[in-house]
Amino acid sequence: MPTFGRRDFLRVFATGSVATWLRHSAMAAAPNDVIEQPRLLGMDVLKPTARDLEHGLALHAKSVVFDVYGFSPNAAVDGERLADAVKAGASDIELQDLEEDMRMTRYVTDAAERAEYLQAWEASGVTCVFQNAGEEGSSPLRLLKRLARFTYATDHLRDVVSKAVTPDDIVTAKEQGRRCLYFTGNGMPLTGDAVSVADELRYVRTFFELGVRMMHVTYNRRNLLGDGCAETANGGLSDLGRAAVAEMNRVGVIVDVAHSGWRTSLEAAQVSQKPMVASHTTCAALQQHIRAKPDEVIKAIVDGGGLIGICAIPHFLGRTGDIAALLDHVDYVVKTFGIDHVGIGTDIGYRSRNDAAELKKLPPRAKRRTRYEALWPDDAFLPGAEEAKRYPKSKSLAWTNWPLFTVGLVQRGYSDEQIEKILGLNMLRVARANHSRPVTPRL
Repeated sequence: MPTFGRRDFLRVFATGSVATWLRHSAMAAAPNDVIEQPRLLGMDVLKPTARDLEHGLALHAKSVVFDVYGFSPNAAVDGERLADAVKAGASDIELQDLEEDMRMTRYVTDAAERAEYLQAWEASGVTCVFQNAGEEGSSPLRLLKRLARFTYATDHLRDVVSKAVTPDDIVTAKEQGRRCLYFTGNGMPLTGDAVSVADELRYVRTFFELGVRMMHVTYNRRNLLGDGCAETANGGLSDLGRAAVAEMNRVGVIVDVAHSGWRTSLEAAQVSQKPMVASHTTCAALQQHIRAKPDEVIKAIVDGGGLIGICAIPHFLGRTGDIAALLDHVDYVVKTFGIDHVGIGTDIGYRSRNDAAELKKLPPRAKRRTRYEALWPDDAFLPGAEEAKRYPKSKSLAWTNWPLFTVGLVQRGYSDEQIEKILGLNMLRVARANHSRPVTPRL
């Protein structure tokens, strides 16, 4: 099948919405191959008519686009500073911390990285990202680090990318032409002191006060709340886990089981009194994977008014591992469970095109052990080269290709109203159903 090349790409851009799409894109005055090449690949996958392309881009531009779980654009590291830390004998933990800090905040202080950051936002057309603002685990101190970084970033860039405190803030950001982040964590803060249930869960409210609006019950491994998706066992939700779901419901934090085991996910859905989510997952009926959810789990989430966010990870999606595969999973949820219960939680982000050059400045480092939380069975995550070989059009799922996700939905015959639900209104509904007025501490 012939490739959809630059000449074909330019030929269809004859109308206003497409020109607007390009205004801050890779084909503007400062070409950016990290944006342009995936876009060309996405166009080659979809091969939209000029009419569908125009309609999809116009609809995307006017819609509230809410990434159900993901990452705002990442900055490049400062290679020289990171190299100095390596040479000074910094530990793996120190180096990871420094690298994360650079990727999550450097666009605040570096003009070139800020321009790159804003260009990626513009290319995506995303209004809000449910931002991963908590490192994997349950230690409150560990969970504070990323939360602090994104608070710092949104404090300093609030005129263009602000922190959303309520669901209405997301709508306001769209109306004012801004972007925003809604914070989620990759764990629930636990004291670990085993004093009492109330004491163990007291930081849920604290982190809600700091802006966290969604929390993972587990992340891959077993914790005090239940089994993660990568555990061999499938033990389900613990008694403390049931209490934790109730506390999240009480405080106004959305329950997320994206990385939870199937039984843990099912039981959380059965006990939650508010709509909950599997924010970045796929359908096991289409592709068996530890991070997918079977129909029984999806139905339990949907029966409670919740939402399934389809991720953009090629090997979780299976088949072609491209935009078409992502849309297949969206189609499956819609046809099996209804239009009101699906969104897109990409679980991917944009990385600055300057990053590769900066990383070349680092001296060789010894092989490191796998982090405890990063428990994955063999082949659950493929190395980049292997993934590209198995899924040659996987880069069509780039975060900056969000407008093409909308174009693909137009091609599949969804109405504008249905597409707006998938793009963001479904997640806004769940967010509003969970959001509550300030609550008092548990006694």
